[in-house]
Amino acid sequence: MNATAAADDIGVRVRTEVERTIQRGIRGVEFFSTAAPHNRGMPREMLYQRGTLKLYRYKPLVGEVYRVPVLLIMSLLNRPYIFDLTPGVSLVEFLLKRGYEVYLIDWGAPRREDSRLVLEDYALDFIPECIRRVAEDSGEKDVSVLGYCMGGILSALHAAVRPEDGVKNLVCFATPINFKGMKLFRNWADRRHFDVDRLVDTLGNIPPEVITQSMDMLRPVSRIKSQIDLWDNMWNDQFVKSYRIFDRWASDQIPFPGECFRQLIKEFMWDNKLAEGGLKLGGLPIDLKNIRVPFLHVIAEHDHIAPSEATRVLIDLVGSEDKEEIVLKGGHVSLVAGPNAIKRMWPKLDQWLEGRST
Repeated sequence: MNATAAADDIGVRVRTEVERTIQRGIRGVEFFSTAAPHNRGMPREMLYQRGTLKLYRYKPLVGEVYRVPVLLIMSLLNRPYIFDLTPGVSLVEFLLKRGYEVYLIDWGAPRREDSRLVLEDYALDFIPECIRRVAEDSGEKDVSVLGYCMGGILSALHAAVRPEDGVKNLVCFATPINFKGMKLFRNWADRRHFDVDRLVDTLGNIPPEVITQSMDMLRPVSRIKSQIDLWDNMWNDQFVKSYRIFDRWASDQIPFPGECFRQLIKEFMWDNKLAEGGLKLGGLPIDLKNIRVPFLHVIAEHDHIAPSEATRVLIDLVGSEDKEEIVLKGGHVSLVAGPNAIKRMWPKLDQWLEGRST
């Protein structure tokens, strides 16, 4: 490169950076002075309600659909619209366009009286009832259940105890089973200093900030880095829009039912009973080998919330002959939503489901 060309290149880079700096300043003011965009999900109707639980049915987008509908199950801590953020970045929209009937469980924010709820309520009562309602509405006895994170745990527990309930296919996304591999959370909830009984007995339901602040405390650089990335890309409208959508969801967490939290800490986090044995629900022993339906587990390669040390054991514990594990690039959230999911996970999911949904 000659001196003139080099000078021209520097000039282009300087002008570009000046323009981006100006746009950062202008749009930075806009960012902090306007509210985050509201979720504009796909059209749906409520099929069933019980307490704070709501079961939704999405309106089909194509005339011909697969025989087996899909039921999406979220964690108890997060709102489920990560599955349906906005048109173009909606897993629900993708599945509808690919010809699946889609249903979704929204657990809702627990009320004070819901602090007594335990895993048995979710895995042995609420999920079976929702599956029954889906079957009644769709006219099909079979359903594909897709559970994300703790939603995957609840789905697996249900499938292990109630194999006759009509689950034809089970898909788990980033589902932790071996809690010895949850090192960040185990450090935070170490029984030597974490008084879960006092916490639950005093508060009832666990405020969401108790858990989110634990993540920030254990990985303090993560939020700072994301904010630096935001500022560096403030000139990029698409980046800012995506950031705001995801940041709104990540900040929109709900309380965790107290007794269920106590159960999760003692039996899962401390005693690791789900992976090592000894777990009982409603007096029934839990053995994941009882899961014999076609099974898919999708793991994120860079997941700090449900790291591979916690998730990778699931495929071996499940008793299905037809089972598959897929490890994809990305993190805990980008595995299921956003550009990474659109390019990687969604097509894999569709490819796996299509032959098992007829």
